[in-house]
Amino acid sequence: MVKTASLKFSYYGKKYFNFPDINLNSGENLLIIGNSGIGKTTLLHLLGGILKPESGSINIFGTDISEFSDTDLDKFRGNNIGIVFQKPHFISSLTINENLKLAQYLSPSKISGDAKKILESLNIKDKYQQKPNQLSEGEKQRASIALALINSPSLILADEPTSSLDDFNCNNVIKLLKKQAKDHKAQLIVITHDARLKKHFKNNLNL
Repeated sequence: MVKTASLKFSYYGKKYFNFPDINLNSGENLLIIGNSGIGKTTLLHLLGGILKPESGSINIFGTDISEFSDTDLDKFRGNNIGIVFQKPHFISSLTINENLKLAQYLSPSKISGDAKKILESLNIKDKYQQKPNQLSEGEKQRASIALALINSPSLILADEPTSSLDDFNCNNVIKLLKKQAKDHKAQLIVITHDARLKKHFKNNLNL
């Protein structure tokens, strides 16, 4: 269950965002769609506990995280949330395999997925021992998705997960994200400007 109410945020009191309420029941997925600059990534960072709202509430699985300390937010995120960032976050000196193992090691969650199976479902199993700079942009994006899925989160937040992908891999990625959400009874929220994704989601929210 993911619910927000009267959510507001501003960057240094200059750029203000007022977000529509979200009311997502258990087992439901959500596509949030909008143009660049409208606050999609900001909203994702609020839902993921990376940013704190100026006002309003963010209720995730019965817990209001809007008043959490930074430490509590980090713990909650590590135990419950997997984020697919718009720009992949890797340690460049490590292989994809080593990046995934590091994410498993650092997470407080005791549940983790099979790295090779996840990479295989994303069509990049053969990139297992390569470093991020040896991958194409599309391959980096898919490896970033694997990084978000590796600890079997209960909430999956994806920021433009298909922006670098062709139609074939776009469909594969969305199917994988939805399958992961279903298998682990997780909520899936995808934020995008990619209109190709509308057909994959029953629930749509336009910003």
